[in-house]
Amino acid sequence: MECEIRRRLIHAVTIGISATLPAQNLHILQARRASFQFQKSPLNPLARSSSSCQKPVCSSAASTTELTRKHLSNLEKLLQKSTQSDPEPVIKAPSKNINGSTENKGRTLLEGLNLARVWPEMKAAEEMSPRHLNKLQRLLSKTIEYSPRNSLGSRWREYHGCNDWAGMLDPLDENLRREVVRYGEFVQAAYHGFHSNPAMSADEAPLPRHVALPDRSYRVTKSLYATSSVGLPKWVDDVAPNLGWMTQRSSWIGFVAVCDDRREIQRMGRRDIVIALRGTSTCLEWAENFRAQLVSIPESDDPTQKVECGFLSLHKTPGAHVPSLAESVVEEVKRLIEKYKGENLSITITGHSLGAALSLLVADEISSCAPQVPPVAVFSFGGPRVGNKGFVDRLNEKNVKVLRIVNNQDLITRVPGVFTGEGSSEQQEQEQKSESFAKVFDVIDNNNPWAYTHVGTELRVDTKMSPYLKPNADVACCHDLEAYLHLVDGFLSSNCPFRSNAKRSLVRLLHDQKSNVKQLYTHKALSLNLDRDMRSIPMPSCLPSPSR
Repeated sequence: MECEIRRRLIHAVTIGISATLPAQNLHILQARRASFQFQKSPLNPLARSSSSCQKPVCSSAASTTELTRKHLSNLEKLLQKSTQSDPEPVIKAPSKNINGSTENKGRTLLEGLNLARVWPEMKAAEEMSPRHLNKLQRLLSKTIEYSPRNSLGSRWREYHGCNDWAGMLDPLDENLRREVVRYGEFVQAAYHGFHSNPAMSADEAPLPRHVALPDRSYRVTKSLYATSSVGLPKWVDDVAPNLGWMTQRSSWIGFVAVCDDRREIQRMGRRDIVIALRGTSTCLEWAENFRAQLVSIPESDDPTQKVECGFLSLHKTPGAHVPSLAESVVEEVKRLIEKYKGENLSITITGHSLGAALSLLVADEISSCAPQVPPVAVFSFGGPRVGNKGFVDRLNEKNVKVLRIVNNQDLITRVPGVFTGEGSSEQQEQEQKSESFAKVFDVIDNNNPWAYTHVGTELRVDTKMSPYLKPNADVACCHDLEAYLHLVDGFLSSNCPFRSNAKRSLVRLLHDQKSNVKQLYTHKALSLNLDRDMRSIPMPSCLPSPSR
């Protein structure tokens, strides 16, 4: 009786299991079925003693369920044993311990320590794919990689800011990205032009200076000079009257260039005049930067329109043998407007740091230097505040368009002074609704010597978005012009990561900001022998930065 019950039970369970078993295990069950029917399980209480067979057949439902569970357990053990002896490879899931965690059987001691958690960059470097290595090698190569520039045609006024670049900044229009980076490279050429020959004679007029432009379709027409003039107290002049060389110095600060290539003129839709200005490079220029009190603009009839004293001094002061920056720019722009009269012209002023501040003063100067001045736009990188709200209104009245490229971690863009007129358009609307609130701030703007405000439209980038720069990069890196161009070249939108198809070379960035580049890439550059090549080969004036 016992054997018959066990046979029927196993037969029913086997039929139910065979419907769900994989094909590779089904033949094992069928092959062992006959022998299994007559094997007594040590877990079966019916096989432990002969007296157990004398129990009534009508046992409880709980007892039957327990027997079924134990028989199923025996079947599972048999199938596992048979699978281990099967010659076909079977992928086994990792076993789990009592706590439910996966066991690390077969791992080495170092793997068990999980060193990737301690040195994540080392682990990432080991796992860098060949495709990533090829991309990195290309970005670290000195081979110039150009991308075709799209035709701006009839839309050139939009890219020049006629609508304040509405709808083109977030996400960043690919054509605008290319234009912004291109103008930034003109500023790099201005830096290189100064550092290649920073000395300037105080006894004679300077000789013409060669400038290596990044764009061969442009031609330099005039060199620009700025004169620092930091006055000493009167008693110093009385005691030592021959210290003028310590308080006044003229330096080459930039250039005026014009596009004279017919194909490029056709692509851009007009002939472009570029004014490029470098940033602070001399001790006296640094001294001028710290003269941060607001002063009235000499040509303005409105006493509320004020700019920083040091910037205005650099803009207006003539040197012993060179005119002031304002005079030189106005004279050259008038000459070019007259020369190319009848053509579509544009004036683009670009600068970095101090050059960005002077760009606004130059734009203010030339926007009213002639009866019909071409559209004037400013592309500034890492520029400080220049004036108060009255100066902003002055530029808006003259229809000067300003695009400020700002790094979120750049401290220079937050100085000088305190600001009261900045904020989003929504905040300004809320402030205007309250008349008392607006009156209070008008009084502050007109009487506070530190009430500065920014000008124009902002394109904000972030060092932390770059996969190559350290998120805690120092102040110098966050203000560096090459870092700016690197961030603009990789910018897609404010809520998107760094674009994967950015093509700007990393050579200059690694050369200038090696300590701020992630060790993963400095190590790879060293392993590819590119670090040695960068030390042995002189850096070019600038590297082209395609946007596609």
